[in-house]
Amino acid sequence: MKLVRYGAAGAERPGILDAGGRVRDLTGVVGDIAGALLLPEALAQIAALAPESLPLVPGVPQAGLRLGPCVGAVGKFVCIGLNYADHAAESGLPVPAEPIIFNKWTSAICGPDDGVALPRGSEKTDWEVELGVVIGRGGSYIAREDALTHVAGYCVVNDVSERDYQMNRGGTWDKGKGCDSFGPIGPWLVTPDEVPDPQALHLWLELDGVMRQQGSTATMVFGVAELIAYVSRFMSLQPGDIIATGTPPGVGMGQKPPVYLRAGQTMRLGIDGLGTQTQAVRQG
Repeated sequence: MKLVRYGAAGAERPGILDAGGRVRDLTGVVGDIAGALLLPEALAQIAALAPESLPLVPGVPQAGLRLGPCVGAVGKFVCIGLNYADHAAESGLPVPAEPIIFNKWTSAICGPDDGVALPRGSEKTDWEVELGVVIGRGGSYIAREDALTHVAGYCVVNDVSERDYQMNRGGTWDKGKGCDSFGPIGPWLVTPDEVPDPQALHLWLELDGVMRQQGSTATMVFGVAELIAYVSRFMSLQPGDIIATGTPPGVGMGQKPPVYLRAGQTMRLGIDGLGTQTQAVRQG
């Protein structure tokens, strides 16, 4: 099933897509797509509903009906760096022996089509289409063989990055990763029953209609199950936490010469079965 959060920014309501791709209102059933709602037993109760029995929300999703971030009240937004060998090569960096972990601040989270604001003075803001993994059942020291049972669902993430802040301003990568609007997620949270193999998904991103990124999660250095197990060694994972699993090649930094985002441009990106995002770039 595909779960959504729709409506005005900061006042989103929970919903579910019906067979026709329209949003049905879940307000009378759950408070939000967040927290304990993401536990397996709660998701099973929603899955047992007939979407057509729920109130139809007026408007077409992503075409007049705004969709917000597909998960609310996110506690942690954990990201994995250089998790595709060919992306590491285009970045001029070695393939990591262990997963590289950094963070996006939760204030960066926005809806899939809300747009991206270039930070003041930025000249090297870049794009990164990624598979997002949303945790359902939390835990620490999760075994790799059990890791996928801790997943509530999957979503598209654009790990927008300011490369100068990331690489040249001292400290960790986090400076260039967490600016406001740098974390579009959605359009929907797709439950694992619709994603039988998270290592067999095609990812892509276009800038102004020109294809810049194409790849497959099959080429990840560390797969989803391994990442969940690894991250849980260093922090407890909790319902609603997001892990962004890395990006395939084709980022702006890797172009020759490099290409970075400018106000007035448009990004479109998506993952097969998980939907698409469209972001207008504006000056912040």
